[in-house]
This record gives sequence, C-alpha cells and structure tokens, in this order.
Amino acid sequence: MNLLTSIHISSAGLRAERTRLNVASMNLANAHVTRTIDGGPYRARSVVFASVPLDDDFGQQLSEAMKKELQVVDVVDIVEDPGPFKEVFDPSHPDADERGMVKLPNVNVMEQMMDLMTAARAYEAGVAAMDTAKAMALKALEIAR
Repeated sequence: MNLLTSIHISSAGLRAERTRLNVASMNLANAHVTRTIDGGPYRARSVVFASVPLDDDFGQQLSEAMKKELQVVDVVDIVEDPGPFKEVFDPSHPDADERGMVKLPNVNVMEQMMDLMTAARAYEAGVAAMDTAKAMALKALEIAR
C-alpha cells in the first residue's frame, strides 16, 4: 500500500467520524425541542456506516494480488430513531396536550455523549494513522538521500 492509499483510507474514516460528531452534536442541541417544523418533538438521528471498495488503481492491483478488496468506510445514511418520545406531566407547557402531558424528544443524552466520545477517539486514531504514514514517507525519503 502506498502513502496516498493509506492517507485516502484514513481520510475516509475522518469524514465519516466528522459526520457522526455533527449528528451527535445536533441531537444534543435538540434534546429539549418539543416543536419542530414537521410538527411534534425532535427525533434523534443516527449515522449508518458501510464499507465500500477503495477507488484506487494501486488498491485494485494490490487487491488482485492479495485476492482481497481494500475497503474504506463511508456514511450511507442518517436515519431517525423510531423509538417512542418521552412524556412528562407539565400542564403549563405550551405544547402540553389535554392531559397536561408534553412529548419530549427521544434523545438519550448519555448515549449521545458516548457517541461523541467514541467518534472523537476514532477521529484521533485516524489522524494518528495519517501522521504515521507521513512519518514513514519522510523517513523513506531521508534514507534515499
């Protein structure tokens, strides 16, 4: 695998984790929104990842030699959580129904915080992999001198 292929694979992971960070942040920012444009409370969203073939001439040659196809991660979709909304009794709330119940978003703050932390760690790992590839390339150039 050459330098550009390893950087391409790492950058695909960085893009995917950035999307996951953005979605988790959006979920946390809307954790108390009871009325959206669509009507009703905000519905939590999740990112769906999938591995896709690496589009790279060198990668294709290498995969033929190894009989395996190099893969990168990609964001396939951002889906809404179909789970039920939380209901709390607050008859003074403007969005309360006739029973005094208010539907709150189905955002689990602890899950979103864990998602933020794991996405940040995965992002850091991707940056470290890119730094390692760059350091190896620089060392190879230094040896070639």
